[in-house]
Amino acid sequence: MNKFSKVISAAFLAVALVSVVACAPTETRSGTGQYIDDTVITTKVKAVLIEDPMTKATEINVETFKGVVQLSGFVSSQAASNRAVELARGVAGVKSVKNDMRIK
Repeated sequence: MNKFSKVISAAFLAVALVSVVACAPTETRSGTGQYIDDTVITTKVKAVLIEDPMTKATEINVETFKGVVQLSGFVSSQAASNRAVELARGVAGVKSVKNDMRIK
């Protein structure tokens, strides 16, 4: 290999390594795979809340970070809040649920 080819190969390797490191997860940022998993969990939790007649899913916000689901928004009663938490905990992949919902 000539010198030019070695330089090009080294540059390509450096760019590839930077790309891989940039997608790596940290404590405050999830990686690409984790982001997709969290999106799937959020979608499943929202679907379960929509199917339940006791919870008004349009008034409950669902966010997921590394398997931890956060429920926020407004509900009509403590029973509706408890039901939403119970439903979210039942979804596969949910590690824990943070209840930040408020009663109207």
